[in-house]
Amino acid sequence: MKRNAVIVFLSLLCAISCSKNEITPEDNYGPYNPTPVEMKVPAYFPIVTLPDDNPLTAEGIALGRKLYYDKIVDATHTNSCSSCHQQANAFSSPQPGLNVIQHQNLAWSRYFLWNGMLDSTLEDAMLFEVKDFLKTNLDDLNANEEYKKLFWQAFGVTTITYKEEAYAIAQFLRTAETSDSRYDRSLRHEIFLTDEELEGYTLFFTEKGDCFHCHPSPLFTDQQFRNNGLDATYTADNWGRYEVTGDPADMGKYKSPSLRNCELTAPYMHDGRYQTLEEVVEFYNSGVHLSPTVDPIMTKPGKENGLQLNEEQKHALVAFLKALTDSSFINNTDLSSPF
Repeated sequence: MKRNAVIVFLSLLCAISCSKNEITPEDNYGPYNPTPVEMKVPAYFPIVTLPDDNPLTAEGIALGRKLYYDKIVDATHTNSCSSCHQQANAFSSPQPGLNVIQHQNLAWSRYFLWNGMLDSTLEDAMLFEVKDFLKTNLDDLNANEEYKKLFWQAFGVTTITYKEEAYAIAQFLRTAETSDSRYDRSLRHEIFLTDEELEGYTLFFTEKGDCFHCHPSPLFTDQQFRNNGLDATYTADNWGRYEVTGDPADMGKYKSPSLRNCELTAPYMHDGRYQTLEEVVEFYNSGVHLSPTVDPIMTKPGKENGLQLNEEQKHALVAFLKALTDSSFINNTDLSSPF
């Protein structure tokens, strides 16, 4: 009995000693004490609702930025998020083919992808990106001591999962807010638009140009799905929203993109068929195709054959669209690669 008691005592002593010497995450990576960050947006923007389970922190934003530009997020280490979403192009891509929707002002987005396949939060959208699209190899992240430290400091986890990866990128993208174009500065009474820009402004926000219905200020998107008359017939390549809902009324409908920074986001339309803003304006002016699901806005009385703008008006409309360019956004080093 005495021998057994001694063994038990020694075992407990050993366990206590080991527990005292056990290395904690704090020992390796420092304290988990993320720094809250307030998201500041213009007074004329909609209110932003941030998720309770993913508040903005300095550590989370920094981690998301690093992940956004790191090819480690790709299973083959070939691409990063920034491969398709380039800052110089307002986080879109100049490559031909299926158009890459810009990553800007996503804090206000509900639907993601052209057909709105993701009706979700920004976190869920990024979860799709890292898990299903890029297919991040989590073993790579968990084997990386630098990332282990960054994830601990941002989320207090020692095992990295897709959730924390997506949440970090979502935090970073919420800071990709653009609101300092010539148009914005004119709203703040800092500058005056030129006469040509003002003429384009009037065309844009009145029935003559009719742009504002689908692209209202301040986000310059209504976040809805519309058939803008690009095609008269449809195949599997251009079903649009119908591919998600199966509703024939959604045939050929795509999400209205934001026109902020549109000067930088060529090519245009979901399939990148137009290379210049002038081509886009000319399409709406004279090239709309009618179909059973075309948006009623495109067929208002007197506009069955397009807007019918003259050359001066077309130039003015393009001038206003270029006044939506935010050069500070594409040169913001806080959004640039940390590498």
